[in-house]
Amino acid sequence: AVVGLDKDQDVVHIETRIAKSRAQYVRCRAQRCTEANRQYLFPGYVDTNSLVVQDEYVFTQVTKSGRASYYVSYMREPFKQMQLPKYCLPKDMHIISTDEKQVFAAVQEWNQNHTYSLYISDSPGVYFTLSLENLRTSRGPAGNLLVDFYKVEGIHGMYLTNKMIDNRVKTFITYDKGQTWALLPAPTTDVLGNNLHCVLPFCSLHLHLEMSENPYTSGRISSKDSVPGIVIATGNIGTELSSTNLGMFITSDAANTWRQIFEEEHSVWFLDNGGALLAVLHSNTPLRHLWISLDEGKKWTRHSFSLAPLYVDGVMMEPEAENHIITFFGHFSHRSEWQLIKIDYKGIFSRRCMDGDYQTWHLHNKAEPCVMGEKQVYMKRRPGNRCMLTQDYSRIYSSEPCPCRSYDFECDYGFDRQSDGKCSPAFWFNPNTTTKSCSTSQSFLNSTGYRKVLSNNCKEGGRSVFSPRRQACQPSPPRGLRLSTSQGELAAPAGTNVTFLVQLDQGDSQKTHIQLHFGDGIKITYSNLSRTSDGIKHVYSATGIYRVTALAENSQGSDSSTLFLHITSPVERVHLSAPMVVSRQREVNLTAVVWPSHSRTLTFFWWFDNSSEPLITLEGTVSHTFQSEGTSKVTVQLSSGGVVIQDSKRITVKELFKSLLLSFSPALDDHNPDIGEWRADVGRVVRRALAQASGFPADRLQVSLYPGLPTVGELFILPDTHTQSEHKKSTREALERVSDTFVNVLNQGLIQFELKPEVRIIVYMTQQTLAPHVDSGSIHSGPALLMLLSVVFVGLAAFFIYKFKRKIPWIHVQAEDSQEKDPEVISTVGQNDSMSKVKLSEFPSQKDLLEKELEIRSRGMGRNMERVITREFPNCTNV
Repeated sequence: AVVGLDKDQDVVHIETRIAKSRAQYVRCRAQRCTEANRQYLFPGYVDTNSLVVQDEYVFTQVTKSGRASYYVSYMREPFKQMQLPKYCLPKDMHIISTDEKQVFAAVQEWNQNHTYSLYISDSPGVYFTLSLENLRTSRGPAGNLLVDFYKVEGIHGMYLTNKMIDNRVKTFITYDKGQTWALLPAPTTDVLGNNLHCVLPFCSLHLHLEMSENPYTSGRISSKDSVPGIVIATGNIGTELSSTNLGMFITSDAANTWRQIFEEEHSVWFLDNGGALLAVLHSNTPLRHLWISLDEGKKWTRHSFSLAPLYVDGVMMEPEAENHIITFFGHFSHRSEWQLIKIDYKGIFSRRCMDGDYQTWHLHNKAEPCVMGEKQVYMKRRPGNRCMLTQDYSRIYSSEPCPCRSYDFECDYGFDRQSDGKCSPAFWFNPNTTTKSCSTSQSFLNSTGYRKVLSNNCKEGGRSVFSPRRQACQPSPPRGLRLSTSQGELAAPAGTNVTFLVQLDQGDSQKTHIQLHFGDGIKITYSNLSRTSDGIKHVYSATGIYRVTALAENSQGSDSSTLFLHITSPVERVHLSAPMVVSRQREVNLTAVVWPSHSRTLTFFWWFDNSSEPLITLEGTVSHTFQSEGTSKVTVQLSSGGVVIQDSKRITVKELFKSLLLSFSPALDDHNPDIGEWRADVGRVVRRALAQASGFPADRLQVSLYPGLPTVGELFILPDTHTQSEHKKSTREALERVSDTFVNVLNQGLIQFELKPEVRIIVYMTQQTLAPHVDSGSIHSGPALLMLLSVVFVGLAAFFIYKFKRKIPWIHVQAEDSQEKDPEVISTVGQNDSMSKVKLSEFPSQKDLLEKELEIRSRGMGRNMERVITREFPNCTNV
């Protein structure tokens, strides 16, 4: 399918379908689009029907593991992934506009069903910030998405949109390209001159923002470059947008004041470059009259355009540079032929406009003279003068820059606009991260949290408050080293090129040495990170699992990253569920939660710390005992159907520790996307707040949030590692004292943080949790025991539902056909060529696996409960 033409009209952009949901992006010359002359510009496959070519931008989409990523190419340069705020998690994206070298995108976030949020990008279209939430959308006749968003022609930065508030649709306007939004003031009188008592914010003007896709009919809102400040729209006055009691409204001063011009809906067109207005009633009956205004809608004169009433189907406007002709077309009756009626409206003007026929008007925003960073004065024809506008008529009379204010700047990526207008870092963003390309002998521009609105012409004074500031690069060790393959896969066929990508979040990339061990006895070293920008290619000749390690070193320190690459073994998505803190020499259960559920036999590979060989199981749960204190890393990989995926966790191992159960304000649940990164970021913020409120070292605190709703967390208080093993009794007492301090701080509501503007979360004590990971010797709490019992009951309930699921009408089960022939498979665990062949029928069925898993988990929880009850109540028997 040809998606678009380039500016030179000779280059075509094509999406070629490879499979049902996969395609490739191809660009070629229209006359020479053979395979040899095609350019495959995107490195890999894209989703079908996702390619968009618009102005300087090309957009496409890639979906993996149920989550979509969006990519943009600016000025036909290499594609970059579009960066939305970390927890936006879009379900859908719709490009609204690419005007003025900036992207406006409507994004449906993970918690939105019928509305979209408006995001604005930087010039390359990579980094996006939120402008307005909950825009109203609808679907067109062809199923295309329609967003209630309108750009006012002739004035930079002026937009209208309809926003959903408490299931009501209200119209908002911005004069600064989405930095501030306000309701529209209603007219003071109706069309008959009667006073209207409509007071903001309880009552306002609401407009329908649909533009016509038919070139011969007018939309429900109109504006024109040649007459800036004039907007005509269909709408109503009240508390919300309505489809009844509609009227026509006009503004002549850029929406600062409005007037009602008709009580019924009309189609309105601009004549003479906007010097006159033509209106025709919306009617199901035939018409003979039209209305024309020469004074911006204050006075309308009626004219007959047909001797017989005509059903008007549309109006054609001739190019105004050549003549002043309008053509009505329609039919006299439902059975008659088409009729064309041409009208030359030049006769309503007496002459061409002279200098004395014009006047000036000042653009302002509710008496604020600075709009988009400057004071602007426009020229327009004096209302009522019956003269034609000349072709070279200039609209802008003068402009003068204003001193910059905060709203002349957008919040930079990672920053949120607060209620006082300032841009502050979002809770998930670290503004102190030095750019990775920064060398100690150089300097870099560090963001102040603001980026200037495109087309804004304000001037900063001698001291730049908002613009990025140049700072000297400080020596820093490498941090955040990431190792991945170019396609993000953890499996590849033997004998093919595997491209490894090495990325560094912090550190001097110019003076950082990179060493890559491929795991097959071959390693390679680079003098700096920039030499690896195109990726590092390597070919594996033998099948197996390879530990690939990247090591980054400079004079300040080092960092490493490891991945386990499966050659000729494919995979999917897995979550490792493990406690954050465990007791030394105590058995702990680790569970791999697979999503989505699999119907085939699964193979799990468990890696503990620097083990050279994995523990291999066919079940997603293992028990493990950590022998020494410290931090241990556990990695689980899942192999199924030729796909390999993995998840890792770092677990703190202690002889003694104390834990407290935490709850949060209900608002946290409303904004919880229930993914691991979000829980980790919230836990980090809570830990920092606890440390600041108590003075207790933050490195001896751990906060874990459990998956699922409602949001519940657990605070782990760790002892001083230098004294713990020598003085256990004093350590227990110290932990109890610290625990009492935290209980006091939490009960007073002193632990708070701002999740997003105007959403403040309070952390407090709770007696409930979903899955307490508490194992602290003799320091066990009653709530932990209660919650362990509740987990057992939940497990038993799940087993009961599974056993009787076919009798429960709301449980739907997908079963495999047991009559299918069993294909042969070869085990891929290990690299021995003399492996025996087995049949799938020799493996347990999906039903057997599920029953076995529920039975094992029930027994495991029963044993855990028995151990805890025995320890807590030694005199209790017959558990």
